[in-house]
Amino acid sequence: MNLNPQSNTYNYPVLIAPGYGNSGKNHWQTLWQNENPEFIRIEQNNWLEPNADEWISSIEESVSAIGSGCVIVAHSLACVALIIWANKTKLKIKGALLIAPADSESSEFKLKADGFSQIPKKQLPFKSIVISSSNDQFCSAERAQFFASQWGSQFFNLGELGHINAESNIGAWNEGRQFLTIIGESN
Repeated sequence: MNLNPQSNTYNYPVLIAPGYGNSGKNHWQTLWQNENPEFIRIEQNNWLEPNADEWISSIEESVSAIGSGCVIVAHSLACVALIIWANKTKLKIKGALLIAPADSESSEFKLKADGFSQIPKKQLPFKSIVISSSNDQFCSAERAQFFASQWGSQFFNLGELGHINAESNIGAWNEGRQFLTIIGESN
């Protein structure tokens, strides 16, 4: 992929949806927010004992406040929350980046997360891209590709990047911004 966004300014609202534990100071989601103060983080009441109903309620409130033309950039467990939300809401969004979705249906998923064990497998009503890595400890690339096919999402496997987080040593993850541009410029 060889896109170069012209600046850090986007012509559409961007909501950042961190996963379990929130995104720390070195996570690319936080770095993006620091560089783009207009990006809005979807806050959760409990980052360490997530409840799906509470998380989707926070998504609903954030989208309702910002409007239908937004793009949501979700990571890990927030991807699952976003998929559940998409199957319940009447609100519309422009699109979503679903980065390193957590496979909360897997017997290997050991995090305490209430209400995330059933991941909807229906086509999303908005454009989406699923991005995974070949060595993500929370979701195999094959499983992420399966989810992408069920959701009607484009799928990209970026190789060995772990959970595509701060531990992946990708800094501000410029390649991810290219995917954001693709979603944001789509109709």
